[in-house]
Amino acid sequence: MTSSSSNSSISDKTFTGFGNLIKLLPTGTVFAFHFLNPVLTNNGQCSPVNKVFTSILIALCGFSCAFSCFTDSYKGSDGSVYYGIVTINGLFPFSGSSSGSVNLSSYKLRLADFVHAFFSVIVFAVLSLLDSNTVQCFYPSFESTEKALLMSLPPVIGVISGTIFMALPNTRHGIGYPSADSYNSNSDNS
Repeated sequence: MTSSSSNSSISDKTFTGFGNLIKLLPTGTVFAFHFLNPVLTNNGQCSPVNKVFTSILIALCGFSCAFSCFTDSYKGSDGSVYYGIVTINGLFPFSGSSSGSVNLSSYKLRLADFVHAFFSVIVFAVLSLLDSNTVQCFYPSFESTEKALLMSLPPVIGVISGTIFMALPNTRHGIGYPSADSYNSNSDNS
């Protein structure tokens, strides 16, 4: 019983430490990870096949975190929200869209996009690799021997990432996030 209560307290503290930082990750990606991870890890009781599928899940979710940092949206002349990939020349829309009066070249790729992508992947990696099911699946002895690391790494990464995200605020409204125009119009109507 001590082991299971110890496991839950470590994971509770890990998730509490990431409470605000998760807001910086794509919500759908975090949801997909938390939904699929217990299934793919067999609640931490992994076979080699479970390890392969869990590794693929973590890699795909990490890619999603990075990719979302290079997407943005705009409101077209028809009033619809359009999404695209940020490039060095500006925003490249996913579909033929009516950009109308929107200057898509103003959505150029910036150094901050790479910094956000890097730290989003780091935050997701710590979140996913210190998840209790992942720990039990990939490195079960680590949980009992390295509790100090499990307890200290999330807050340290949180402080570093939080500082970076405050210094370089994210102005992108990528896939799954409301566009600035739709957010402002919704808040004006309230």
